[in-house]
Amino acid sequence: MSADELHVVVETTDDGVVVIRVRGSLDGWSGSSGLVEALEKAARSRGRLTVADLSRLEFADSTGLHALLNAQRRHTESGVRLVLAGPFGTGVRRLFEVSGTAGAFSFADTVDAALTC
Repeated sequence: MSADELHVVVETTDDGVVVIRVRGSLDGWSGSSGLVEALEKAARSRGRLTVADLSRLEFADSTGLHALLNAQRRHTESGVRLVLAGPFGTGVRRLFEVSGTAGAFSFADTVDAALTC
């Protein structure tokens, strides 16, 4: 796997929390389908919480942001809380800030902090 590829790993805890770990780049070039599918499945599971671990996300563009916004909408419709967990790289954090979408998401500094939300 090259550094630019998107790699998605899904884990489910004993208490039904879905943790989606994302590594690489989330953009139009590397694609977002693996993340979109994982987030959609988590929303349909109707668990109590989905945590998207973005701490190893190196880059994200509008394609990635669009995928996350759609996932937030689907989770809200399904009654499942979605939390984006860091720590976030400068480029990823800046994407939320400059797009004005930071208020659309719940954030946590770490996965462990997200699990206690």
